[in-house]
Amino acid sequence: MAKSVGGNSAVQTAKGAGMGARRFVAVGNLLGFQTDQLFPTTPGKAYEKTTLLEPLWENRQLMTLYRGLDHGIKGGHFAVHSFLSGVLNSEAQNRPNGNVTIDQFIADEVGYQTRFPSLTVGSEGGIHGGCQIAWTKSGVRVPPIEGPAELFDRLFVSESPDRQARRVQDNALQASILDTVLDDANGLSKRVNREDKDKLDEYFTSIRDVEKRLELRQRWASLPKPKAPFDKPANVNMVEDLPMLYELIALALQTDSTRVATLEIGGNFLPQNLGIDKSYHGLSHHGNDKAAIADLITLEKYQILHFGKFLARLSKMKDGDQTLLDSTSVLFGSGMGNANSHKNSDLPIIVAGGGYGHGDFKKAELSGGHKIPLCNLFVDIAQRMGIETESFGSSTGTFA
Repeated sequence: MAKSVGGNSAVQTAKGAGMGARRFVAVGNLLGFQTDQLFPTTPGKAYEKTTLLEPLWENRQLMTLYRGLDHGIKGGHFAVHSFLSGVLNSEAQNRPNGNVTIDQFIADEVGYQTRFPSLTVGSEGGIHGGCQIAWTKSGVRVPPIEGPAELFDRLFVSESPDRQARRVQDNALQASILDTVLDDANGLSKRVNREDKDKLDEYFTSIRDVEKRLELRQRWASLPKPKAPFDKPANVNMVEDLPMLYELIALALQTDSTRVATLEIGGNFLPQNLGIDKSYHGLSHHGNDKAAIADLITLEKYQILHFGKFLARLSKMKDGDQTLLDSTSVLFGSGMGNANSHKNSDLPIIVAGGGYGHGDFKKAELSGGHKIPLCNLFVDIAQRMGIETESFGSSTGTFA
């Protein structure tokens, strides 16, 4: 686990463990951005400042902006869940990895090294079923940690000795049940047809996921959590909670509690807390109304401002001979390109940190035979995390 930096001695953990390890964070917006106010016109390092890039302008050397990347799928709001996978959940059944998202794909490889294989932060409120940013290989949505209070407890609050003892007993019982289920499933696999065997293979995948989680719970049950650097925050609302959520994610990385995290900003982001008396979802269908677009730009600049502060925070946290941002690939964007027209193309994508060379605006072909899938960029990110893979989701190669 990474040692404390920046005077936060309260978060010191085992010195040297995890120092310099590769990490990944993805931040997704459920309702897209005003891309005509985000994208510059000039590609390369000399790109011009736009309205939505203004909050990031001082940190532009820490990041790369991409245009022309998407997954080539349609579905409007009902396709936003494919942001980190490139695959619609409804089309995932016959794929070897289903509609697994890049965070869970990475967590399956590196997550065993930390207390939490991954952290998914979001809300069950809002439109279309709540937070849908993270999905497992077995096609299961990862339920989110809701609000800074719950995330704080997850990171810093240890269970009582009695509760720990009960959890050890629960783990032993669940392991015994899992063994029985696995034995029955293995016996059944010898007596089913090919179609049923495919379904049984999906079942085995789910069992293996449970086995991994159970093993991790057993391993970390008796080990103390890091000491909290401040008192437990309260849940207020997504607008006011956003800075604290970013701070807690930074601390989760710094203490090596996890190396993979996602944050979804969804329909529960309340414009009223920014002085806007309308719903976020309603504003996104603006119909080119100038007042609605102005309100959306206010909302989006607020989100981008705090993303920029997160990058600046990571760039000031030491991780051995480098910064935490140097060792963390941070993806920011949305599965929605233009919510007003319900398009899932030409997605807003920013990648920061991770040891990449930054400061560019990379503009890919928007259509035609030279169009590059967003998943090609995900292959690059996975390889940078040390994962030996040549494909992910709908990729056709690597972006590089």
